[in-house]
Amino acid sequence: MITLLSHLSYVALTTPDVEASVDFYVDQVGMTVVGRDDHGVYLRCWGDYYSYSLVIVAGEEVSLDSMAWRTTSAEALEAAVGRVEAAGAAGEWFDAYGIGRAYRFVGPWGHTMVLHWEATHHRYTDGDLASSFPDRPQRRSKIAGAPRQLDHVTICASDVDAFAQWYNDVLGFRLMARTVLEQAPISVFSVLTTNEKSHDLGVVLDGSTRPGRVNHFAFWYDTREEMLIAADLLMESGVQIEYGPTIHGIGEQSFLYYREPSTMRIELNTGGYRNYVPDWEAPTWVTSQGSFDIYRNTTMPLSLSESFPPADGPTATEEGVPEEIRAQLLKGKV
Repeated sequence: MITLLSHLSYVALTTPDVEASVDFYVDQVGMTVVGRDDHGVYLRCWGDYYSYSLVIVAGEEVSLDSMAWRTTSAEALEAAVGRVEAAGAAGEWFDAYGIGRAYRFVGPWGHTMVLHWEATHHRYTDGDLASSFPDRPQRRSKIAGAPRQLDHVTICASDVDAFAQWYNDVLGFRLMARTVLEQAPISVFSVLTTNEKSHDLGVVLDGSTRPGRVNHFAFWYDTREEMLIAADLLMESGVQIEYGPTIHGIGEQSFLYYREPSTMRIELNTGGYRNYVPDWEAPTWVTSQGSFDIYRNTTMPLSLSESFPPADGPTATEEGVPEEIRAQLLKGKV
């Protein structure tokens, strides 16, 4: 199979208060609004190569509206759509803002994914926003702590291994690593990638009966020092940091988590490794090895098991992870 996908291009999120979220991303995160239409508000980081990487959509709940991947070519887009439809997840073609012809489908666990080849490349060539670096789309943000670009999205699924295998079989996502519980062979986390990063798609175990949920999305920083400046500014602005800064075992990125006004979780990360091995065999971690926090010297806050929108169903806790599994996750510091 040819390489179908190149990278995550944007994440679209729903929120009951669009303007509160937009104001936060502009004033606190340092993003720029580049457009609005009936669907939502489009924002970009200073280092995003396309016109936008985040879309804020009006909705009754905080949730994932869609996640979009750019293919490696126009031919790869057609091939990817053919494989999706052959796998029984038929969708529809539509014209996307700033992208053009795109294909939207709902995967087996209820997540809406957009595939596209066309894209509006973004670069200022003159004026105040033009960079002295010819390969940068624009000048570095003057807002301290502004991230360079979108990095990844982590969703929720009732069967982590099956989710990872479907996206590997159908769209060619590389399986990079997984985590199982120490006490039982239950997969609770997996990371996949379309390129050399440790991941641009993560999946965590969801014990709820609600499909299509998301745990967080992440921005990328060039250096750990820039991420720590962002952490400092968040605290000074009264934004509570949910967890971190520390280092993931899987991926080896420095990271921290916090919430924006809608309660959506944002991760900031930097560092980590690059993997170019074509026949990579994904290792299996156990929770006590520190796959989530390699230092293993703090307890993961209970709030990190919360995902969006809220869980439902009689077999789930309020956060959507069965109580006995959630206790083991927290004890093992996943």
